[in-house]
Amino acid sequence: MGIFARKSTSTTTTIAPVDPALAALTGTYTIDPAHSSIGFTVRHAMVTNVRGSFGEHEGTLTLDGTDPAASTAVIDVKIASVDTGIGDRDNHLRSADFFDAEQFPLMTFRSTEAQQLGGDKYRIVGDLTIKDVTKPLAIDLEFNGSATDPYGNQRVGFEGSADILRSDWGLTWNAALETGGVVVSDKVKLTFDISAIKSA
Repeated sequence: MGIFARKSTSTTTTIAPVDPALAALTGTYTIDPAHSSIGFTVRHAMVTNVRGSFGEHEGTLTLDGTDPAASTAVIDVKIASVDTGIGDRDNHLRSADFFDAEQFPLMTFRSTEAQQLGGDKYRIVGDLTIKDVTKPLAIDLEFNGSATDPYGNQRVGFEGSADILRSDWGLTWNAALETGGVVVSDKVKLTFDISAIKSA
């Protein structure tokens, strides 16, 4: 069952029948931070990966079951909530060397386009803002389905990822290794595991 429709390149207008199950998902959904995670993975010292997450985030998904391509996503992430499991490293990430969380407290994503890739796989394109830099970002997602939880809440779930170069958003701090290479890779993998509750 699809959430987002593939954009047609045909000049002939074809009205596809509406899937009742898909139409039933139409509405506004609030991301449940207790059952969602937004994380990242980055290579450290050229030999291993460091993983982290942002513990505080909020957002809204607006799903349109009759016109799925009109669906949208808005996410705000509190930079100060970064957690890699090491306090000193987290403080460094919050500092002006990296995110400068005091001056730029939020990382934001605002979708501009939705595409169906096949089956339950989709691509959401939008604007990612980190610090004072806004650039386009494409997130590949998989729709995990919908369910009613034990408290009567209707939920939808998505998981996905995107690769970025942190330098594109002004995150350029690094240090050289004596053996060659650098301490922190420019490439960062962002991961999203989202559970959202229907609110309207």
